[in-house]
Amino acid sequence: MRNYIVSARLKGAKPVKEGGSPEERTETSEPEVETPTQQAAELVEEQTSAAVPLPPFVDSQFVPDDPGEDGHPYDEETNTIDTTGVLVEEPQPEETGVESGQYLTSSKVSQEAEAEEPPKTATEPTPEPQETAEPVVEPEPVAEAQTGTIKPAENSQEADGTSENQAEEQKDKAKKKKKPKLLNKFEKTIKPEIDAAEKLRKKGKLEEALKAFDSLVRQYPQSPRARYGKAQAEDDLAEKLRSNDMLQRAISTYGEAAELPDVTSDLLRAALKRQAERQQFLGRVRGSLVTLQKLVDIFPDDFSLRNDLGVAHLLLGNNKGAKKVYEEVLAVAPSNGFAKVHYGFILKAENKIAESIPYLKEGLESGEPGTDDGRFYFHLGDALQRVGDDSAYYWYELGHKRGHFASVWQRSLYNVEGLKAQPWWTPQETGYVDLVKMLERNWKTIRDEALAVMNPSSGRFLPEEENLREKGEWGQYTLWQQGKRVGNACQGVPKTCSLMERFPEATGCKRGQIKFSVMQPGTHVWPHTGPTNCRLRMHLGLVIPKPGCRIRCTNQTREWQEGKILIFDDSFEHEVWQEAESYRLIFIVDVWHPELSQYQRQTLSPI
Repeated sequence: MRNYIVSARLKGAKPVKEGGSPEERTETSEPEVETPTQQAAELVEEQTSAAVPLPPFVDSQFVPDDPGEDGHPYDEETNTIDTTGVLVEEPQPEETGVESGQYLTSSKVSQEAEAEEPPKTATEPTPEPQETAEPVVEPEPVAEAQTGTIKPAENSQEADGTSENQAEEQKDKAKKKKKPKLLNKFEKTIKPEIDAAEKLRKKGKLEEALKAFDSLVRQYPQSPRARYGKAQAEDDLAEKLRSNDMLQRAISTYGEAAELPDVTSDLLRAALKRQAERQQFLGRVRGSLVTLQKLVDIFPDDFSLRNDLGVAHLLLGNNKGAKKVYEEVLAVAPSNGFAKVHYGFILKAENKIAESIPYLKEGLESGEPGTDDGRFYFHLGDALQRVGDDSAYYWYELGHKRGHFASVWQRSLYNVEGLKAQPWWTPQETGYVDLVKMLERNWKTIRDEALAVMNPSSGRFLPEEENLREKGEWGQYTLWQQGKRVGNACQGVPKTCSLMERFPEATGCKRGQIKFSVMQPGTHVWPHTGPTNCRLRMHLGLVIPKPGCRIRCTNQTREWQEGKILIFDDSFEHEVWQEAESYRLIFIVDVWHPELSQYQRQTLSPI
């Protein structure tokens, strides 16, 4: 499984508006409508049984092939897309930015927004609620009076008035009780000065606020509240200036505030928690882990802090450490939904499929903050599919309704909104006709180079490691990954690499791969989906024994043909069977979705 941030499966965001992480588990197929002349793929009658009963394919945006189309399917090219796959007309690029890794608790939020606006830089802090010197925290609703006896009212209006007054009184009491204590005894004597500086910050006069708080820190170096205010001003200013350096200053100042003597417990907690959040934002997860561990040591009974500590372990890929944290939480608070869903997430990463299901399910059903995340719907559905439970599609549908998946079929988590979505594509629809022609004309050259290095002693083909197989053997030889050549991989197949170099829509696809795939008889690949809707996947048949090699995408199953290309969107659910008598060999080429602009291709983060 992949890591916590990126993977759609265990590695993770939604349809995440983007440009996760995650792992790939969503495939779709379309109605069985196919052009008779379309030689790239031949439809196999739906006698194949899926892992669980499949829901009907519904996609209002899907446009089937034209049954009346004549001639070679690649002869007519679209006018709007050139052969390099870049839109002819596109908006002028705006200011670019580099996105940094960050953990987002909801896959709704983590969706890539590049389709609408430039991505945020790694330096851009998330805004936090403004607070006064001693901010008021809204209390939880009080259902009824906790003490005292209410005398019968003389009439209903009087009774209503009495109950309203009592509710207000209780609310006021709760407010006073919940009010964080950020000022120590001495700081109450300088509260007007602190409030004045805080007022500047709340009004957005950040440079003036920072100057005011800095003056207070010089004047009262032992004041935790003054230093905390300075940190907040630096934090806000870092957002305004999009400055990593300023954000690092804020992180240091939060730490300084927490180390001062006479710091109140509320301010200590607030300063360290914010420090950990900002460290995590900058990708300094180890530093965040140290800060969170300090918080847990100081506030051992705060389960929310322990849960945050578990997330930090997951971000570091330390599932063992995270598992220990959540086991400790569940031992004391067995109904904690956040801990349950994350614990289930970890169990599934350990391939303890059946064991993970109740934790994922009960965690999602709790509705607690931090549980409504597309990754958890994704992994619960996937686990249910693997045990043959067709309620998987109930959870996929629920995830779709909650805004995490584009549809029940298309469950990628790292997406750009508005891209054309259909399971199967023709070369004309992609605009990459030249690439398809090149691959089909040179398929024997590509095949012969792959066969020459298939010997296990070459070490080129490595076992699939994403836990996608139910059974069998599946090897892959990767040439390009995330838009970059993989080491010296091309030395083994120089002609193939030379052919591919002319097609940046493939070699520059930062969200895809170019690789050979060999599958032995008796192999079954679970239904799964890719991590993003930003790419399309081409399969070139090289060695295809018949019969027995099939691929299902949504509810349509096709077979490969030697020398011919299949094109599908692997963000839709797909499943593979290899039931032939000898190995199957194909060449996989991922390309950018043709509707992505050049600006988006340059700025989307790699997957």
